[in-house]
Parts: sequence; C-alpha cells; structure tokens
Amino acid sequence: MSALATTAVVPLVTDSHGGIRVRGTRVALDRIVVAFKSGATAEEIASNFQLWNCGMFIIIGHYLSYTNEIDAYLSQRQNEAAEIQRDIEKKFNPVGIRARLLARQHAKSAG
Repeated sequence: MSALATTAVVPLVTDSHGGIRVRGTRVALDRIVVAFKSGATAEEIASNFQLWNCGMFIIIGHYLSYTNEIDAYLSQRQNEAAEIQRDIEKKFNPVGIRARLLARQHAKSAG
C-alpha cells in the first residue's frame, strides 16, 4: 500500500527581482491576491489569468495559511513601487507630458 502525499508543492517562484510569480508564468502573486480579496473565486482567477493547471486552490490556500507574511510582502512591494515611481518622476517630470507629446507630434507631422 502506498502512502498518500501529505505535502503539497505551492506553484510559486521568486523571480530575479524578488517578485513572487506563478511557476512557469509571468503572473504575479500580487494580482492573484488582489483578485481573491476582491471576491473572485479560484475558478474565476484561473480563468481570468489563463492559469488552468497551476493549482490555484493551492496558491489561495497558501495565502490563507500565510496571510500576515504575504500581506507584509505585498506592502513592501507597494512601497518599493512607490519609491521607484517617485525616482522616475524626479528625473522625468510628468506635469504637462500630454501637451509636450502632442506638440512634438504636431511639429513632426507639420515638418
């Protein structure tokens, strides 16, 4: 008689930038958690992200088992994203960007 598996492998990997993604895809754990918190079912999330055989129930179960840790990770990622955005906006002022792009397009088409 063979023993039943008692451990499930969570199909998540950490990429080279520290982001957690569904193994074999570019879908970030962040997107799955946001969808789940918004009320989407595992089936809806799998369908929306075309993740048919990825183990969505295992991923959501992992989130529910480690909610505090994953929410801390998500908060850290949001803080990092905000910092990157501030750095970019310091280098490239976004105020008036639409007007500058339209003026450049107009000058290019007129010339």
